[in-house]
Amino acid sequence: MLMNEILQVATFAGQIILENGGETYRVEETIWRICKAFGAEEAESFATPTGIMASICHDGQTYSLIKRVSKRTVDLYKIDLVNDLSRNILLKNLSVKDFKIELQKINRSERYSNTITLLFSALGAAAFAILFGGNIQDFVAAFIIGFIIKFLTIKGSDMQINQFFINSLSAAVAAFLAIIFININLAANLDQTIIGSIMLLVPGLAITNAIRDTIAGDLLSGLTRAAEAFLVAISIAVGSGAVLSFWLSNFGGI
Repeated sequence: MLMNEILQVATFAGQIILENGGETYRVEETIWRICKAFGAEEAESFATPTGIMASICHDGQTYSLIKRVSKRTVDLYKIDLVNDLSRNILLKNLSVKDFKIELQKINRSERYSNTITLLFSALGAAAFAILFGGNIQDFVAAFIIGFIIKFLTIKGSDMQINQFFINSLSAAVAAFLAIIFININLAANLDQTIIGSIMLLVPGLAITNAIRDTIAGDLLSGLTRAAEAFLVAISIAVGSGAVLSFWLSNFGGI
């Protein structure tokens, strides 16, 4: 029974890392470290962006577990907490039960409030508009658009709407609002305003993890994450491109 409990908490730790944007090699390393710290003779795991397979061999018995991962977000703080906890099991003299309780606390911990998330997302979009050559008008316009599309993505995720649709809708809203702001003289440069706003949707972590997984030899995970990033990019292009095409076709210019 103890080995089953060890396998469950180790896989739970890997699940937290994977759900919050961690690399697959980090998941596998963490599972191995936890199992070894609790006394397992052998431990192996195989992680992909959508699931974890892990097994323990002890006293001639083999225990295995498969965990499906269906949601993914970005919370690097949780990854850091799980890493720190897994590396200090012996130092803190944690039992399997204590370790599971600590993992549950980490998993339930809150991210920044929605107000802070919306505010700094809007500020990030505005800063990108300036970075790409915009002026103060574009800064203000991108700030407003960034706030709105971040609100849409948060609500869409809460409603468990497909991520492709959320990104397409958010990019379409960003392009539409940018056109409106240009026409009412709230923004000066359409390109900079749109680009700054949709930078909130760009899958930077997925691209980074795809490269890191590939370099680490996890080709399956690397290709999977690269495909995910590619689909996100397509969804952004579909949403913004559809609005721009519609406007140009029906109104003849911006």
